[in-house]
Amino acid sequence: MIPHGIHMQRRSEPSRQVPHRLTGRLEIETERGLFLGDIRVRLLEAIAVHGSISKAARFVPMSYKAAWDAVDAMSNLADQPLVTRVSGGRSGGGTQLTDYGHRVVSFYRALEAEYQSMLERLAASMDRGEASSFAEFHRLLRRMSVQTSARNQFVGTIVGLKADEVDYEVILKPDEIHELVAVVTRESAESLGLKMDMEIQALIKAPFVQILADGEEQPPSLRNCLPGVVERLHRGGNNTEVVLILPGGKIVCAVIPNERADLLALVEGSPARAVFAASSVILCIPA
Repeated sequence: MIPHGIHMQRRSEPSRQVPHRLTGRLEIETERGLFLGDIRVRLLEAIAVHGSISKAARFVPMSYKAAWDAVDAMSNLADQPLVTRVSGGRSGGGTQLTDYGHRVVSFYRALEAEYQSMLERLAASMDRGEASSFAEFHRLLRRMSVQTSARNQFVGTIVGLKADEVDYEVILKPDEIHELVAVVTRESAESLGLKMDMEIQALIKAPFVQILADGEEQPPSLRNCLPGVVERLHRGGNNTEVVLILPGGKIVCAVIPNERADLLALVEGSPARAVFAASSVILCIPA
């Protein structure tokens, strides 16, 4: 659990001193990594109200793409689906919050209230002359508030370890269907304390992921393969973002050159495979 974005307000008047007031926003980091924050929770709440990603994005507000990215990130870290997609029907389909999603939002709001209560107690201690202690505390919080730019985040259990003189090959299962292979240095493996049946997080930056069409030969150097279906495409000036939904509902994102996207002729609903090298997988554990 990471307290984030603490703000301090204090005003001085000639006759008296106004007490400190601290406000903050809460980010929740479970053993599976950064999961929830204020914007993500407001997005889930808006989905529950509006039944639509696009309407929820306008309400937050945030871009439609950013809303989908947030939903994908949460879905990959959640134990159960947070949203369910409904297609067709008189209303044209949409997105709904699951019962589990409602419980997650309620948990966050309850925890947020406790967090604010803690900040109010901290502010009271500052007014008792403990400002120097707060300064040290605030510096610690800033050091802890680290986020990753890696779009693809998976949590899995280590099911295989193979060591040689230089590096370790690590095999982990993010679910019952898929396996990921990572290669890390021996020093890194020992520093992380890697062992069988250990839960660990795997990060893969989207530009490291390549997309293969169904039936296209997989290069031997790209040992990881996640087959899925194209859920959406976002074309930019030079690159195209490709988001695949995997069996089981998890998401993988790739950024490929527009020329490659044109060659593949991908459309939403197309079968495709996300492939990447074992050396592109970054392993991490909670501090």
